[in-house]
Amino acid sequence: MGSWDQAVGVAYPGPMHAVTIVDGTLVWAERPDPRPGPGELLVAVRAAGVNGADLLQRRGLYPPPPGTPADIPGLELAGEVVGLGAGTTGHAVGDRVMAIVPGAAQAELAIVPQDSALPVPPGIGWAEAGGFPEVFCTAHDALFTQAALATGDRVLISGAAGGVGTAGVQLAHRAGAQVVASVRSADLRPEVAALGADTVVAPEDAASHGPYDVSLELVGAPGVGPALGALATGGRIVVIGVGGGSRVEVDLLALMGKRATIGGSTLRSRTLSEKAAVTGAVAQQVLPLLVSGDVRVPVAATYAIEDAQAAYERFSAGGKVGKIVLLTT
Repeated sequence: MGSWDQAVGVAYPGPMHAVTIVDGTLVWAERPDPRPGPGELLVAVRAAGVNGADLLQRRGLYPPPPGTPADIPGLELAGEVVGLGAGTTGHAVGDRVMAIVPGAAQAELAIVPQDSALPVPPGIGWAEAGGFPEVFCTAHDALFTQAALATGDRVLISGAAGGVGTAGVQLAHRAGAQVVASVRSADLRPEVAALGADTVVAPEDAASHGPYDVSLELVGAPGVGPALGALATGGRIVVIGVGGGSRVEVDLLALMGKRATIGGSTLRSRTLSEKAAVTGAVAQQVLPLLVSGDVRVPVAATYAIEDAQAAYERFSAGGKVGKIVLLTT
């Protein structure tokens, strides 16, 4: 039986179902319906991307911020607005939106802060919309806000076949940078080249294709040392992935001699206003490229959301270009 929330004027089917972490495995289970607070949207989820952070959360290694359910993973979603919290502006019931969220995206219903919601452009399907927010927001922020990538810069993007990697390759290419992408699987390199990489190489060969003004490090520890050695003077390394390890020994003399910087970035721990700034930049600078077809979301596979366990296994297996996306329809 459904329930009625007079605060938002929405009939809830209730109780909803969500991907739920139980002893390190994923089950499709009933969970309480979320209720939007002030400045929040209630969204009926149609698609939710799978990201490396979700696999870490399943293992208990990447908890969400306080106030977000710790046992429902998911950092990005697309769907239809079905409810509005008090004082919410700029959105209406029925809007098609996509967003990065603190967590709990892999469910039938999810809460989205109003300033994090992006419109789903006409012609963009749910799978592509569900796989867009996290990777394009992360890549855009890392390349342009953190690393100050400029036209003519030479940039190395490691792990370039993944979701953030494919977004980064496209954004850097469209910005007029010279893009070198490292991809372990030779079979996947032509697809990454087709996204705009000028050169696609094996990870062990990446250093020989420098010097680099920017290195976007998506693999982690194994890539930092070689990237530092291949940096141009004043080069910048931004670490946004640690799947290959999180600890590395750094030659500080090399860092000093090149006047280089090493930074890191995550979106999940940022404040709502900081995330809104990231989303606003993407709305202005990336959404028009999505509408025009100048960037796209490569979707490697889709799964029914009830089969999240299989989707996570596919994600872990590697050997893909782009996103794994869960669908509720």
